[in-house]
Amino acid sequence: MRGKEDHGRQRQLRQDQTEAEALLWSRLRNRRLENFKFRRQHRIGPYFVDFVCVDNRIVIELDGGQHVDRAGYDRARTRFLEAQGYRLLRFWNSDIAQGMNDVLDEVLRMLHTPHPAAAQPP
Repeated sequence: MRGKEDHGRQRQLRQDQTEAEALLWSRLRNRRLENFKFRRQHRIGPYFVDFVCVDNRIVIELDGGQHVDRAGYDRARTRFLEAQGYRLLRFWNSDIAQGMNDVLDEVLRMLHTPHPAAAQPP
């Protein structure tokens, strides 16, 4: 069971969202993107991801300039999420501002592409 501090961290991340996060969330929330359900600032293991479609196991991360200095952390985080069965899409904040339709097209391509694990026999 998660403690109250976890929910507090989620709330804080939602309140402190970047402009790029707010713009993308306005297009993902309430099943606005072809009726796919997304969550924002969702906890997966020890990490909070920017956006996730749990049903399709897709994580969307938005990166700003601070991620240049955190490349090692981001690689470890990506490995963990992939080990949990998630596929990741990473975009720069500027991608959202300058090419929202291209970003959404890429998200939809991934959503409509079957998960590789689903194609493997048990």
